[in-house]
Amino acid sequence: MIQEILGLTKETSTSTQPIYSGDMMKAVLFGGNKCVEVKEVPRPKVTEPNDAVIKVLASTICGSDLHLYHNAIPEMKKGDILGHECVGIVVAIGSNVNTIKNGDRVVVSSVIACGQCENCKTESFSLCDTTNSSGLMEWSYGQKTAGLFGYSHLTGGYPGGQAEYLRVPFADINCLPISEEKLSNDILVLLSDVLPTSWHACELAEISNEMKVGIWGAGPIGLMTARWALLRGASPVIVVDKIPSRLEAARSIGCLTINYETQDPLKVIKETYPRGLDAVVDCVGFRYAKSWTHAIERTLKMETDSIDSLSECIYCVKKGGNIAIIGDYLGYANHFPIGAMMEKGLTVRGGQLYCQKYWKKILDMLVSNQVDPSFLITHHYSLEEASEAYKLFDEKVDGVLKVILNANQREE
Repeated sequence: MIQEILGLTKETSTSTQPIYSGDMMKAVLFGGNKCVEVKEVPRPKVTEPNDAVIKVLASTICGSDLHLYHNAIPEMKKGDILGHECVGIVVAIGSNVNTIKNGDRVVVSSVIACGQCENCKTESFSLCDTTNSSGLMEWSYGQKTAGLFGYSHLTGGYPGGQAEYLRVPFADINCLPISEEKLSNDILVLLSDVLPTSWHACELAEISNEMKVGIWGAGPIGLMTARWALLRGASPVIVVDKIPSRLEAARSIGCLTINYETQDPLKVIKETYPRGLDAVVDCVGFRYAKSWTHAIERTLKMETDSIDSLSECIYCVKKGGNIAIIGDYLGYANHFPIGAMMEKGLTVRGGQLYCQKYWKKILDMLVSNQVDPSFLITHHYSLEEASEAYKLFDEKVDGVLKVILNANQREE
């Protein structure tokens, strides 16, 4: 591990690794490039007074999990438990936990926040100062951001939620209790990441009524960002991708679409909207190179990130427009059109979700049927079938959007 060799490990406000009980559980483990394994591992128990232990009912595979699957994120160890989106039942709590109790059904935030630092107090939860032990991130980025479940030791090395049980630090802030019985686990698990991340994208881009909006990427995050944009009054909302089933999903919710394999997004948008779009959102991220230039340079390790989609966003947005970067970026990229960004007077904002900030607002919209994200859920697998589920999701076949992993629960 790079940060261990360089002595970059930092102190955190909670233990990144749990104490284990004598019991065992099944979990999805990182096994190397394009390899996940389901194995029996020790079950966690309450480790700190602010902890809860959750019996996981459902988890899901995120597009960002595919970065791990392709071994594209540094500081992954074989045997790390994957997953940062889950819903479950509280089975144990620490002595300082006050807002949840045993037996409660809860959604777990993908972001691990302490709730007490300066950034948490301003509801910028993914910028938490105290939950990430990675000095490598601090060394690479200048500061470190919040810890995440199941997302490498670059974000703290916390075991993830694609397992039968999960230890949740700072449970009062990182668990959302659910009293509404009518909401299924399939819908609730989307509150861990997809729903607040896509809402956050709209907030970053300041999407509002009658704005012309472009969304690059028609995965679950991109499609839900488009759905929120429509709900906020944007028109038109244009989704750019190449996968026919995903473009059809975008059209089914009221979006216009551009297939970048058969059409040039810049040409189409410039001809249709000569002034450009009011706001655009990059939901693609670093790993998907469209041009041979970025494909070669990433292969040769001359850059870590492709910015083909982000570059198109910069060219397609109007002068003075807004760009939100919600797709994951990792390190550095070549050929960035910084001149266009500066001279056009663009506002560019990015960052991980402020999950806890948006939870209650989104939950209210789910309960009142203002929004229905069920169109995202296309496949179900048991936890034991995780390898097959990852392969399907990675290959983007069979109309796959969101894959739910149902944990194989056992009697207490």
